[in-house]
Amino acid sequence: MSGTSSADRPAQMAAAANADALEVVPGAARQQIEGWIPDLARPEELRKALDTAFNYRGDVTITRKDGSKIEGYVFDRRTGATLENSVIRVMPKDTDEKLSIAYSEIAALAFSGRDTAAGKSWEAWVRQYWKKRAAGEKDIALHPESLE
Repeated sequence: MSGTSSADRPAQMAAAANADALEVVPGAARQQIEGWIPDLARPEELRKALDTAFNYRGDVTITRKDGSKIEGYVFDRRTGATLENSVIRVMPKDTDEKLSIAYSEIAALAFSGRDTAAGKSWEAWVRQYWKKRAAGEKDIALHPESLE
């Protein structure tokens, strides 16, 4: 055993068996990207911003170099050797149509929609659980917030 004496083991097992004594470890800190408008001056910045958009759980607004704007959810990306060969796929906010947009067509990007998963971490769930338990509630069931 690595550094644990057999005399310490009963105390460790007792602490582990007591659920109220367990510690909740905070998750990784997430940066706030809702409302962010990244600088897209260099190809590397564009690629990084589009990777972030792919992992974002809200809508983004894409401004094409021709001036047209598309607001929607980035659900896929396909990276190639060049910006012309790389595309993102977007579901526009107001239609069922799916668009493919080459990275080379993108002039600006804004994280305009609400991040639907923000604040819905395990830690937030545990905080709500303990708040309800401290209030004396029984048969505690936490239900997800509506996405609408």
